[in-house]
Amino acid sequence: MAKVKIALVTGASSGIGEATAQRLATAGYRVYGTSRRGVQAGKRPFEMLALDVTSDESVTAAVSEVIGREGRIDLLVNNAGFGVAPAGAEESSIEQARSIFETNFFGLIRVTRAVLPQMRGQGSGRIINISSVLGFLPMPYGALYAATKHAVEGYSESLDHELRTRGIRVSTIEPAYTKTPFDANFIEPDVKLDEYREARAAVSRRVNEVIGNRRIAGCGRRHRIEGGKRDASENSIHSRQAREPPATSTQVCARRPGRCRDSKGPPA
Repeated sequence: MAKVKIALVTGASSGIGEATAQRLATAGYRVYGTSRRGVQAGKRPFEMLALDVTSDESVTAAVSEVIGREGRIDLLVNNAGFGVAPAGAEESSIEQARSIFETNFFGLIRVTRAVLPQMRGQGSGRIINISSVLGFLPMPYGALYAATKHAVEGYSESLDHELRTRGIRVSTIEPAYTKTPFDANFIEPDVKLDEYREARAAVSRRVNEVIGNRRIAGCGRRHRIEGGKRDASENSIHSRQAREPPATSTQVCARRPGRCRDSKGPPA
């Protein structure tokens, strides 16, 4: 009998993280979701653990707990993150810029580094990093968030090349506008300037309209993840393809949203 696969999903209290954890549980994974408080609110098909991605101690404790219980981690989904409300780049202080990078980028690295020794010891594993279309497209009045996601892209693709010979693969998922509570957790720019007041208001209105209409830009593709006795062939995040490195055959979106091109190379 095949062993049940173990998944760890950060930022699983709501939105894409919660939906991902639920789908993985349905697919047969034993799933551990995390949030800063780890509150088990309502009935979920997975357990919630406390994990603050900005704390070395918190990350080590949560990962050690999962490994202590299960003896392995087969899949890590790095989803925890937040955004700054639409604003000019100069309206955020250096401290605010450091804060968003600490969660969205360094937090992802922190959890990945905690899990990798176990995956290397197993000789297998999968890491999926939730990026964004803003990881490969610019967004005026969203510079800091876009910068963190560009960083996630470069880190993830480089890491995949390092780890593929060890049985570990790294992918990114790049959602566009998705109807989740993500925008409810925006932090306001901490150095608001009157010069950007009208632009802030206009961009905020447009973002709210798009999210409310569930509009999703770019290409769509189904992502299949196998685990346990079932597979998650119904799992679908309509986004730019979670990019395989150049040495694989894959479909990626062109720089203009809504268009696709095929990028093919020899098998890895």
